[in-house]
Amino acid sequence: MIRIFIWSSLLFILLASGFVGAIWLDLGEVFTQETLANSIFFELRLPRVIYAFSAGSILALCGLLYQSLFRNALMTPYTLGVSSGAILGAGIAIKLGLGSLAFGIASISLFGFFGAMLSVLLLLYLARFLKHSHFESLLLLGIALSLFYTSALMIIFYLGNAIQNDMLLRFSMGSLSIIGWNHPITISVIALVLFIVIYIYRFELQLLSISDEGAKLRGVDTKRVTLILLLVSSFAIGVLVSVSGPIGFIGLIVPHIVAKLHKKPTNKRIAKTALFGGFFLVFCDTITRAIPTQSELPIGIITALIGGPFFIYIIISRSKN
Repeated sequence: MIRIFIWSSLLFILLASGFVGAIWLDLGEVFTQETLANSIFFELRLPRVIYAFSAGSILALCGLLYQSLFRNALMTPYTLGVSSGAILGAGIAIKLGLGSLAFGIASISLFGFFGAMLSVLLLLYLARFLKHSHFESLLLLGIALSLFYTSALMIIFYLGNAIQNDMLLRFSMGSLSIIGWNHPITISVIALVLFIVIYIYRFELQLLSISDEGAKLRGVDTKRVTLILLLVSSFAIGVLVSVSGPIGFIGLIVPHIVAKLHKKPTNKRIAKTALFGGFFLVFCDTITRAIPTQSELPIGIITALIGGPFFIYIIISRSKN
């Protein structure tokens, strides 16, 4: 009963989200041609809902993937420093005053993408030197990288002017404010590719979530599968973060909620995790648009308010077990 209520509520929010905002839209006017409501809905609200749903699916799937591969409930791209690397990359682009680079791509997005990918490659390289408590040490490495990136970012803040610092601050809090269909289409395609790749390797992922040794005994090339899954997921996260900034805790919260609602093996929770992640981020985005404020709340604030206590709950639960 609880599962039906939660899924029904999230589906209702998804359908109603496009009508909620600073201007609440009337259903009749939305489907009337050449009206303001029609333009707002199809040019601003609908692309944003699709973008939020796709972004939430990417974050949730990457969270499930990292937690399964590393067999650690706290592993996400956010906790491993990938998002912090993207922020630092964006900060460098802002400080240098770069505009659009190749093919009209914004320098902030490009540098943010390279920052995220560099963090992943650096973690994979450093992981080769870990012998004992491999996955716990990798989490600590991610935290150390995040602290290093934060220190470097503080230097950029100190050297930047007011406009640069404001741009960097807004990027670091995350945003789903997009105009047009370019970003929603791109992120939707990436989300679909990520889902297909994970689904293809769903049985290998299930075995890897138990142990590497067991997977090897079943004939799984653990290194190859792990590398493919990490590269595809890191590319998806890198592109997403470079566009919308870091959106924390979705990858941490959603896989655990889905695991509580559906007590099934990892390979049977992939589709549900993707759907729940999309619904959940649309729900958070709807809150940011529904609250009457002078300017729209950054999505990262809402996810942090929800995810912070949940993060504490997971830590306490792990210590009890």
